[in-house]
Amino acid sequence: MSYRVGLVGKPSVGKSTFFNAATNNDVPEGAYPFTTIDPAVGEAYVRVECAAPEFGEECTPATGFCEDGTRFVPTKLVDVAGLIPGAHEGAGLGNQFLTDLNEADVLIHVVDFSGTTDIEGEATEGHDPREDIDFLETELDQWYLDVLEKGIERYEGQHMADATLEVELAEQMSAFRTSPEEVKQVLLALDLAFDPDTWDDADRLELAREMRTRTKPMVVAANKMDTPEAQANWAAITDDDEYDHLEFVPVSAHAEQALTQADQGGVVDYRAGDDAFTIVGEPSDDQRAGLESIREFVTEYGGTGVQSAIEAALFDALGVKPVFPGSANGLGTADGRVLPDVFLLEPDATAEDFAYAVHSDVGDGFLHAVDCRANRQIAADQDLDSRAVIEIISTN
Repeated sequence: MSYRVGLVGKPSVGKSTFFNAATNNDVPEGAYPFTTIDPAVGEAYVRVECAAPEFGEECTPATGFCEDGTRFVPTKLVDVAGLIPGAHEGAGLGNQFLTDLNEADVLIHVVDFSGTTDIEGEATEGHDPREDIDFLETELDQWYLDVLEKGIERYEGQHMADATLEVELAEQMSAFRTSPEEVKQVLLALDLAFDPDTWDDADRLELAREMRTRTKPMVVAANKMDTPEAQANWAAITDDDEYDHLEFVPVSAHAEQALTQADQGGVVDYRAGDDAFTIVGEPSDDQRAGLESIREFVTEYGGTGVQSAIEAALFDALGVKPVFPGSANGLGTADGRVLPDVFLLEPDATAEDFAYAVHSDVGDGFLHAVDCRANRQIAADQDLDSRAVIEIISTN
């Protein structure tokens, strides 16, 4: 399936710079609210260790590309409109934001860790990034709570003999891609009775928050980490127990964009996500000074963080696993390509799920699968490992 990673956050924190750096796109950037009005959608990549060298082969990707044994697998990146407090009530571009947000499978919350933009995206000094982290989670929780309340009303409006709570709530919250079984699991995990009349306001908010964290997992991209102010805030916030539930990635979207442009201009040799680069051109003195400053940052933090944030969102927060379609008799296809595809699958994807991901007809005719590394047959319900190389045996 094709996953969509949503870039979210208040205005003017560097979301568009992050988007442009990750996708080589050119959406407008600016230090003022609502630079992004309509969501921009671009193609970004996640890195996967290529399986071809293990079989003594060299891959020929049909999508993305491969460099030095690293596959760059495409995924969708969406830069949605900036969010301000009260969005769930329609403030700012709130309604549009929430509609666009719902198309995303996982979120990257871009936060200005330098504290130079206030809660509404206006220029300031000394702003605490905790406020930005808290307000986004609060807005999302309130959005989910509003939908949950409608589901409770839906349930209470049914004849009790004909209504099942988890079914009614899941139907109302279907836009969040939840299911009756998942709602039931959450109710049991929170030790809530299957009777909304027994819930107080805190119970309802807790249920909404748990549904949100399960259906919209999130990574925090701590942007502008190439500044002393951001680094001081990083130390304080990442040591704060209140934020243990979130994964933080240190980021300088500006550094990634500068390196990408310098690479395209022949000034440096750089690959997205690397923690080093080589100056190969003849930069001006100012350019060289800027590049050396960036070098200090990427050395200290293991890269600019843009690539790492996207990968943390898909592989860590969402649990996506890459799987290669192959053959026990070789990795080549009928048209001569070698290991041309990499599929990004859900965490619990089975061999049969993979068959359907390849093509619905292949899934319909599924007989069994073959683990190409071990050269052994596996059943339809066999969970697949990350980076598995699988041959599907099908009647179609």
